[in-house]
Amino acid sequence: MSANDGNLAFNALILFGGIVFGFGLGFSHMAQPEIVLSFLQLQDFGLLFVMGGAAGVTMVSFFTIMRLRTSAPLTGTGYSRRLKSMDANVLYGGAIFGVGWGLSGICPGAGYASLGIGNYPILWGIGGMFIGAYIQGYVRSDTWLADRITARPD
Repeated sequence: MSANDGNLAFNALILFGGIVFGFGLGFSHMAQPEIVLSFLQLQDFGLLFVMGGAAGVTMVSFFTIMRLRTSAPLTGTGYSRRLKSMDANVLYGGAIFGVGWGLSGICPGAGYASLGIGNYPILWGIGGMFIGAYIQGYVRSDTWLADRITARPD
């Protein structure tokens, strides 16, 4: 939960961004698992151009906005960079994400957009994402760690 949850303008902008994102995924055919799997099998590089184009537009937008304003228009919070070091969590998490992506043929955002184009079996993959995220949260919780430590035979 964030401080902006009740801000109507902020939530409307998030909704609009989601609509644009979903439309773009559907329009570029990236919400179709078979297209994504073709990319992962090095048969169709369209996804590379879609991701590269999206990253380019985002970089230019962020670079420009951060030069023109010192704070976010709707929240008033200052811009800052969050630097994350390369550690084992990044490497293992990326590898696990890649296995899931390869098995399902879809990443989270495209999974939701895939529902919009009528791919209802993707609900199994989306459900799996929720279960996997819950398991990861439970494993990282203090409760799970405490159970492992106290369950060790001495």
